[in-house]
Amino acid sequence: MKRCLRCEYAWDGASWQCPACRHQPPLIEDFPAFAPELAWDDDAYEAGFHQLLTTLEENCFWFAGRNRLLGMVFKRFFPRARSFLEVGCGTGYVLSALCQELPGLRVVAGELLLSGLRQTRNRLPRAEAIQMDARNIPYREEFDVIGSFDVLEHLDQEGQAMAQVREALKPGGGYLVTVPQHPWLWSCQDEAAHHKRRYHRGELRSKLEKAGFRVVWMTSFVSLLLPVMAVSRLLAVSRTEQADMASQLRRLPAMVDVLFSRICGLERLLIASGVSFPLGGSLLAVGVKH
Repeated sequence: MKRCLRCEYAWDGASWQCPACRHQPPLIEDFPAFAPELAWDDDAYEAGFHQLLTTLEENCFWFAGRNRLLGMVFKRFFPRARSFLEVGCGTGYVLSALCQELPGLRVVAGELLLSGLRQTRNRLPRAEAIQMDARNIPYREEFDVIGSFDVLEHLDQEGQAMAQVREALKPGGGYLVTVPQHPWLWSCQDEAAHHKRRYHRGELRSKLEKAGFRVVWMTSFVSLLLPVMAVSRLLAVSRTEQADMASQLRRLPAMVDVLFSRICGLERLLIASGVSFPLGGSLLAVGVKH
């Protein structure tokens, strides 16, 4: 069901005009806008960030590996899902991969910034896309699965966002979430990405449970490369690093990227066989709405 953010009425229908109070969200560049005052939040990221990110995603082992892992986990835990909302879809990179893996899946792209929605529209011109704040989602009991991939660490009120995800899920619906792991890995890369935190494993589980989810599975990933990450953090401390996004989103040498991609491929095989890694650069959790 759609949810009116003005009067809280919920209804089924194609139109975004609320049947109760007649409120209708404005359109910004053809996107229904539910937080229009934040659509051009220039303080969030540097100019051109989403264009730069789009280029990097297509040529970086980490983004490609995360997509493959998410597709594998989605099909394992929610094989009968018919609808999916991504909260904070960025450039639409994950959504485009899920559409290829699951061509019958209805997908909705939710993103705060117009610069991200433009890139999503370029990647998925036929996808439903809305401008929205993760802390105030305009749906109620609408989706089989919702995902937020490296989004929660950007929010001061991540508990509010989790609670909103729960409201937007159908009874028994699933929540897929990834976050950066281990506060001791904090670096200028986190600062450049405007992260608020990195997570302990128990912290993420506790927050999901508090928001009304039963955590059915968790694993770290980028685990086999954790020693490399740790060394790179130590080296960064010993020299002056730029904390701007452009310098942090630089490409690895091609041979290094290929090597890291193969290592992450081995890691996925282990995860597929039942291994749950306790340590890693990132953390993936699967929750089910109580």
